[in-house]
Amino acid sequence: MAVIDDPDFRSTERLRAELEPPPPRRKKEPLPFWLELPILVLVALAVAVVIKTFLVQAFYIPSSSMEDTLLINDRVLVNKLAYRFGPVDRYHVIVFDDPRGGPTPDESILEAAVRNVGEAVGLAPPRSEFIKRVIAVEGETVEIRDNVVYVDGVPLREPYVKAGSRMPDFGPVTVPEGTVFVMGDNRNQSQDSRVFGPIPTDDVVGRAFVIMWPPGRWSGL
Repeated sequence: MAVIDDPDFRSTERLRAELEPPPPRRKKEPLPFWLELPILVLVALAVAVVIKTFLVQAFYIPSSSMEDTLLINDRVLVNKLAYRFGPVDRYHVIVFDDPRGGPTPDESILEAAVRNVGEAVGLAPPRSEFIKRVIAVEGETVEIRDNVVYVDGVPLREPYVKAGSRMPDFGPVTVPEGTVFVMGDNRNQSQDSRVFGPIPTDDVVGRAFVIMWPPGRWSGL
């Protein structure tokens, strides 16, 4: 029996096959809410930790050393990229690694994870970081006389200093290269460069730029 090889017939069959809708795909069943919620929470926490590590960190104020600019339990946002593109300048409020060093307390993997998450969202006080204001940068000379701070012999105008602060005479000292001289705004209650010396700029975590909590205290720094 002869087979008919009709090009028009083949074209018609091909066109019909192309126009026919594909068979419907089987829809995936959504995850139940009780299983989806913890996954979303874990993803959100992981994102928060990544952001804290590389971009912006919420920093919890644990002490009165920066009053009245920053109060105990305030939360500020810290820009961790600020000094990749510019220098540390006078009057910046910065976060830096604890200059006193010392042994790190032992903690389990779970404890470390909980601490990191708490620090990332500003719910836990930092374990090894300080927050102060830059008073002088490398090459400048700092001196305190009669309760006034002088930088290179010029008195600083410091409206941020807590009322009633008293400062013992200090210096003069010259800030070494690659470091900054920091002080708390509450001069009576601050351990700062008067105690532990200038801070290496390599130890600066970032610049605090806004008070984010409580809402009634929202303002730039």
